[in-house]
Amino acid sequence: MPRVKRGTIAHKKREKLLKLTKGFRWGRKSKERAAKEALLHGLARQMRGRKERKRVFRSLWNTRVNAAARTEEMTYSKLIHALKVKHVKLDRKILADLAKNDPAVFKKVVEFVK
Repeated sequence: MPRVKRGTIAHKKREKLLKLTKGFRWGRKSKERAAKEALLHGLARQMRGRKERKRVFRSLWNTRVNAAARTEEMTYSKLIHALKVKHVKLDRKILADLAKNDPAVFKKVVEFVK
């Protein structure tokens, strides 16, 4: 039986592993054993981060809308309720963007629902 040298296959496997851990801290990006361990945990937790980001952004939008609403002498909860009563279909992301980048339009929206 002829001898089989596995050098190229093993090297490719290691390179693939280290490519996935690029950007990790300390030896977890360069040492094969640490990289393998870090990748196992990282892949398991990556979905959690994507879900968490949505929660974080929604709370940021709520804070921005509340701050802008209070400049118009209205609270966040009263504003959202008034929007629902008047059937205004602007979500929190759009309201926060208006409050930040276009305060005049946000003021008109608030005046409309008052």
